[in-house]
Amino acid sequence: MAGFVGRFEHSVDAKGRVILPARYREAFTRGGFLSSHREGCIALWTPGEFERQTAEMLESSKSDREGRNKARLWAGDAMEVEIDKQGRLAVPSRLRNFSNLEADVLIVGVIDHIELWNPTSWEERVQPTEQWFLEDDA
Repeated sequence: MAGFVGRFEHSVDAKGRVILPARYREAFTRGGFLSSHREGCIALWTPGEFERQTAEMLESSKSDREGRNKARLWAGDAMEVEIDKQGRLAVPSRLRNFSNLEADVLIVGVIDHIELWNPTSWEERVQPTEQWFLEDDA
C-alpha cells in the first residue's frame, strides 16, 4: 500500500465540514477518527490505524505522568466521524479551534494518516524543512 500522499486545498463550510479529497475516501467507507495531533494540526485516522495509535497511547500511558497526560488529551479530543455522500466530514469546533481552522484548510496525506492544517501554520512548520529538497548532496 502506498499510503496517503498528496496535498489539497479546501475550505471549511459554515457548518464546520471539510470535503475529503476523492482519492482518500475509499479508506474511510467504515468511517474514521479525528484527533488533535502534533504541531497544531488535526489527524484523520482509518479505523485500523486509530486502533494502532490507541495501543501506542495506552502503552505510553503506563510509563509516567507525561505519558498519561498525553493519552488523556489525545483520547479526550478524539472522535469517530463519518464521511457523508458528498465526501464531507464534520470537524467539531473544539478541534477547529485547536488547529486554528477557519476558512481555508490544507489536507495533506502523511502516509499512515491524513492531516488537516491551517495553511499559514503549515507554511511556518514546513518551509524551513523544504530547504532540504533544494540542497545539493554533492
